[in-house]
Amino acid sequence: MGANPLRPTRPRLIVYIDGFNLYYGAVRNTPRLKWLDLAKFCRILRPSDDIQRIHYFTAQVDGSTKAHQKEYWKALATTPQVNIVLGKFKKKRVACKVSACVHAGSKLFSTQEEKRTDVSIALAMLDDAYQGLCDHQVLISGDSDLVPAVALVRHRFPAMKTTVYVPSTNPVRGAAVELRASAAINRDLPLNLLAYAQFPNRIPDGAGGFVTRPAAWT
Repeated sequence: MGANPLRPTRPRLIVYIDGFNLYYGAVRNTPRLKWLDLAKFCRILRPSDDIQRIHYFTAQVDGSTKAHQKEYWKALATTPQVNIVLGKFKKKRVACKVSACVHAGSKLFSTQEEKRTDVSIALAMLDDAYQGLCDHQVLISGDSDLVPAVALVRHRFPAMKTTVYVPSTNPVRGAAVELRASAAINRDLPLNLLAYAQFPNRIPDGAGGFVTRPAAWT
C-alpha cells in the first residue's frame, strides 16, 4: 500500500550527540538522570521528525566510573538507532594556572585530553549530508570547535536544516555564542525532559541476560 499523498512527509533527522559535553553540561551532578535512554530522549525532543540515526560520540574513561560507563554502553546497545562512536583520551602534562597556588613543588600535573570527538562529529555530519541521508541535522553540544562543521554543512547544503541544542545548567557555559550563531536554529537543551527518558532499572540485553542500572545512579 503506497504512502498517502495527502499526508506530509516527516523530515528525516540525524542527531549528533557530543557525549562529554552533554555529561558535563547537564547530567554530571544528577546521578538519577545518567541512565539516559538517548533514543527515547530524542523522540521526545523531536516528536515531529523521522529519526534515522543517533550518533553518540564518547570515549572510555579510567577510574571508578569505568564500569558504570561500560554498563551504560550496554544499555545503549539495546537501542538500534544509537550508534556509539568512540574517541580516546591522551595523557599530557600541563602547568597549574591558579595564581594563588602556594605549592612549593612542581607546578606540572598529569591530566587527560579527549581526542578525535570534534573531528568525528564533523566528518559524520558532512558525510551524512553528502550522502543525502537526512533533511535535518541536530547537534547536541556547546563546543565552539564544531563551528566550522556546522557552517560548512549550511554553506554546502543550504536546504539542509541545522539545529544546535546546548546542554547546560550554567549560563556562562550555556552561552555558546559562536556555535549558536553558526546554526540555522539554536535552543537550550530542555533538561526537564531528561527525567522522562530514563531506561528501566533492568533491561533485557537480547542474549538472555540483563543490563542493570549502576547502584550509584539510583
